Amino acid sequence: MIRIAVVGAGRWGPNLIGSFHNRQDSLVTWVVDRDPERLEQVHRRLPEVGTAPDLGPVLAAPDVDAVVVATPTSSHYELARAALEAGKHVLVEKPLTDRVATAEELTRLAARAQRILMVGHVFVYNAAARWVKRFLDRGELGRVYYVSMVRTNLGPIRFDVNSAWDLASHDIALANWWLEAEPLAVTAVGGAWINSGIEDAVFATLRYPNQLLVHLHASWLNPRKSRHITLVGEKHMLTFDDTNLTEPVRVYDKQVAEDRTLSEFVDSFASFRMSVREGNITIPRIEMVEPLRTQCEHFLACIRSGRTPLTGGPEGLAVVRALEAIARSMGHGGREEPVAP
Repeated sequence: MIRIAVVGAGRWGPNLIGSFHNRQDSLVTWVVDRDPERLEQVHRRLPEVGTAPDLGPVLAAPDVDAVVVATPTSSHYELARAALEAGKHVLVEKPLTDRVATAEELTRLAARAQRILMVGHVFVYNAAARWVKRFLDRGELGRVYYVSMVRTNLGPIRFDVNSAWDLASHDIALANWWLEAEPLAVTAVGGAWINSGIEDAVFATLRYPNQLLVHLHASWLNPRKSRHITLVGEKHMLTFDDTNLTEPVRVYDKQVAEDRTLSEFVDSFASFRMSVREGNITIPRIEMVEPLRTQCEHFLACIRSGRTPLTGGPEGLAVVRALEAIARSMGHGGREEPVAP
């Protein structure tokens, strides 16, 4: 039985408490939050769980094997560092930290302490996203030309980080995992209308190896919730819609034909039609499992076995590197910025 302390009982924290307090292979023994009202709610629902306004009692408690950090991004570094230094395994909600330097420090600290450091990039644990990964690994898409990733909604509006850190972090983690690469450079622009200096909408293009482009649209100031991804390759095209729970993936048997046209130039609609192939649309059957549950089970399995997490410190650090480059590009009016490892 792995004993867990959850730090942060706000919007996402209760989901983590519910996932880990399964009484089968893990128990939540402590919940930490600065809001007394939230702690009172936890106590009424789970009277057997200890509560505290800060991390101090948890770090000294013998009944805590791991600490889960579900607090605002700006507090991730201090809380995760304290837990690792106390010998606890750590799961941090995305993004790992708000700076490359602190993300690097946590990654090194976890390695020295021989403790699991994992980042909650929950979409990597989505069953449909894993299907796409297997499809790519088999070479079914062929060479990937570009990826378009849209993640929008109306709220929740953050006050400590912009929409790229809050929303695009999901998509960068997915892209890095799917493509088994990190971006080389990025250009980005954004607009801050609600709170000065905090971009509500960000448009970024990441340049990956092999001339592959990944375009991101992240906004919490949009009338429509969208989690839509398009992958375009030389053999097929694919869409992934996370809001479609029954048919999240569609594979399009469409491509530009090798023999585009017999004419020297395309001078009619008929000639243009000859230059592309219009095939079937395949909707694969995917058994959907709650991604958060899969993520939490993976964290527990890594603690037991000592194996490297799928979204560990290095993967979290790579996302922070890209996000920091996006911030630099926006700060310089959209200038291309390197994403240096």
